[in-house]
Amino acid sequence: MLYPIETETREVKDLSGIWDFKRDGEDSFILMPVPASYNDITQDITLRDYVGKVWYRKRTFIPISWKEKRVFLRIGSAAHFSEVYVNNVKVMEHKGGFLPFEGEISSLLKYGGENEILISVDNTLSWDILPPGELKIINDEMHPKEYKVLEYYFDFFNYSGIHRPVLLYTTPMTYIKDIKVETDIKGKDGLVEYKVSLEGEIGNIIVNLRDENGNLVASSNSFNGMLEVKNANLWEPGNPHLYTLEVKIFLDKKLIDCYRLDIGIRTIRIDGKRFLINNKPFYFKGFGKHEDSDIRGKGLDHVINIKDFNLLKWIGANSFRTSHYPYSDEVLFLADKYGIAVIEEAPAVGMNLWNPENKVFRKGRVDERTLEHHLQVMKEMIDRDKNHPSVVMWSVANEAATFEEESEEYFKKIIEETKKLDPTRPVTIVESTSYKDTKVSKYVDVICVNRYYSWYTDSGNLDIIEYQLEKELKDWYDKFGKPIILSEFGADTITGFHSDPPLMFTEEYQWEMLRRFMETLDRLDFVIGEHIWNFADFMTKQEVRRVLGNRKGVFTRQRQPKMAAHFVKERWKKIPDFWEK
Repeated sequence: MLYPIETETREVKDLSGIWDFKRDGEDSFILMPVPASYNDITQDITLRDYVGKVWYRKRTFIPISWKEKRVFLRIGSAAHFSEVYVNNVKVMEHKGGFLPFEGEISSLLKYGGENEILISVDNTLSWDILPPGELKIINDEMHPKEYKVLEYYFDFFNYSGIHRPVLLYTTPMTYIKDIKVETDIKGKDGLVEYKVSLEGEIGNIIVNLRDENGNLVASSNSFNGMLEVKNANLWEPGNPHLYTLEVKIFLDKKLIDCYRLDIGIRTIRIDGKRFLINNKPFYFKGFGKHEDSDIRGKGLDHVINIKDFNLLKWIGANSFRTSHYPYSDEVLFLADKYGIAVIEEAPAVGMNLWNPENKVFRKGRVDERTLEHHLQVMKEMIDRDKNHPSVVMWSVANEAATFEEESEEYFKKIIEETKKLDPTRPVTIVESTSYKDTKVSKYVDVICVNRYYSWYTDSGNLDIIEYQLEKELKDWYDKFGKPIILSEFGADTITGFHSDPPLMFTEEYQWEMLRRFMETLDRLDFVIGEHIWNFADFMTKQEVRRVLGNRKGVFTRQRQPKMAAHFVKERWKKIPDFWEK
């Protein structure tokens, strides 16, 4: 899927702004910004925690000049099930809250007139959607009749609404439908293998590759081909050189369509205990993150995104995981430009009830319906993000119940299909299961492990960290012989809470906990990365162990540093991006 851009032959109309909004069944609309989660916009607590369908309405004029073109409607994401109507005609529906969907609406529009777009969004979760959940009906003497509760088992708030831009865009009748790029290195030269898919009449093609100054470095007249770049400037974390692949289609020597795609020339390879980018051992320094901020929830915010990347550079990070769902196109474009490596994760989180007797992988919960949807999500995610040089690995799930026997066949199919869809990138799953019990890690290329010694286990006992962490990570490596990333570790920290000696929830405790984890990792040459949980504080559902959300951020939700941020900054500035222990 190509991201909508403006070129000589294409136009884009961004419908971001104020839309009409109402809950299903209500008579009147209120005003609601798009993109944004609707939960925190009003003063109505019943809307914040609302479960069910809502409606968005927008009226917009379509210029007469668009009549001779194809017109598409694209929704960047809407959580979690959507139906789209244009001028009272249903044009598409989509299942899943974190990836884009689009459809051609040319025949339904009133050109030179006003058009109505109506989008329904339902945030109800079930076991056949990612992330899963279940709507429970409580009938007892302590609750009103048919009392509904949405249960979900992931630790972030189920923000709802249209979270990314709604775009109208045009293409010519014959247009470039997709471009796929894979890169390689030969000595000092770069190789760019490309494939252009066309919709409509086959014409002539010119493919130009230009450097960052616009200079032509390679060209071709084929729809599929290989471009060779002499003395190529490679893309890599900390040094993110980008080239522009310019594709032009001609019919009878007339320009019909044009699309430009930024690409990076780089290679990814696993070599024993090393993760190689451009044949150099890379060490992941960074975070698990969330798309989350005050008021707007999960809504796209360019201000927050630029601030986050500036903070990543300030603290010395070179990577992050899109925990626990694919982030916006706009975030990945920034990662390409800033030179930040990304582990992109599917929204397969909450697939664990933390009880071996209460199985998740069974009929009626995570079963063949979930599998079908999960496979579709992997296809959509890879189709959207296959060309981003910043995406260096796919994660198929986070903290699933991989100790269950039935999980093995499920994830074996997911991992095999992911590798088939994209054989150029490694695949991982993020584990909370013990190395002794997992049925899945043998199928992945990199082991990712989440551990919270001295927090959820042996709470308050910092002295236990080094012994437990070193022992377990060695056991993981001895069993699987694969490189390991410590993909989560951290402590809830309330800004302004202080204690010496360090006590839980204080800034000193977070500092000391991170220090002990990190110094242990330094002794283990098979550990190729450290991702702190979390980059910034984020909202969760209300429960007694969460004080206005999860407070494990090194930064506050308002993006201000806690004490530990300064320690991490000093540490990471001393560790190069390419580092072999």
